Amino acid sequence: MKLEGLTAVVTGASAGIGREIAYLYAKEGATVYAVARRKERLEELTQRAKDLPGKIIAYAADVGNKDEAQAMIAFAYEDSGRLDILVNNAGIMDDFSPVGDVSDDMWDKVLAVNTSSVFYSCRKAIEFFLKQGSGNIINVASIGGLYGSRAGAAYTASKHAVIGLTKNTGYLYANKNIRCNAICPGGVDTEIGTGDYMKEINPIGMERILAHTGNNPRSGTSEEIATIALFLASNDSSFVNGHCIVADSGWTAF
Repeated sequence: MKLEGLTAVVTGASAGIGREIAYLYAKEGATVYAVARRKERLEELTQRAKDLPGKIIAYAADVGNKDEAQAMIAFAYEDSGRLDILVNNAGIMDDFSPVGDVSDDMWDKVLAVNTSSVFYSCRKAIEFFLKQGSGNIINVASIGGLYGSRAGAAYTASKHAVIGLTKNTGYLYANKNIRCNAICPGGVDTEIGTGDYMKEINPIGMERILAHTGNNPRSGTSEEIATIALFLASNDSSFVNGHCIVADSGWTAF
């Protein structure tokens, strides 16, 4: 088992990529604090994982709230006595609006969940990583953080910021035995496309963004992204730090 005896926090774990990462980590022996707003969905995950070598502990929190984001990290450390892995996976999509059409509400919400939550949880985790002498952060970003036309202005800005924070954190703490990497998925079949802002797509953004989606070879699965998260969490990737792994079936290679 690649993660035996390790403790991990995985956000956005009630569905999609986060759920599969949490499950795979527990399968590989980790104690996983699975975080999401919907605790009932997390309880389903804990039941699914009850016979695995590791275990999943449900923790309800809104990671877009600074106090709750920091509290989840502190709880995991204090409850288990250590913290080895932080996976910042929670995220929401915008409505494809270009900057001229972005509402204050959408901007604030998308940045809070996609970017500020990553900052708050990383900052708190670093406190314990430094005390412990090791740590590993995996941020689930997006190809929308590498290119300008995979979503609207808010989502694009939020994921670009996550990638910048990933690289900065990876480099500045490299000599402290702390790693930080990001995964940049392309189109993956998850619930992110059913979010509140996606119910009324901006027509200008949709026309411009969807014009080139025909180049996408296929959509990915949450399980495929989870295997990358396992690689980054394990010693198999011990020499990988401050980088972004793109998983998009070659979409951005065009």
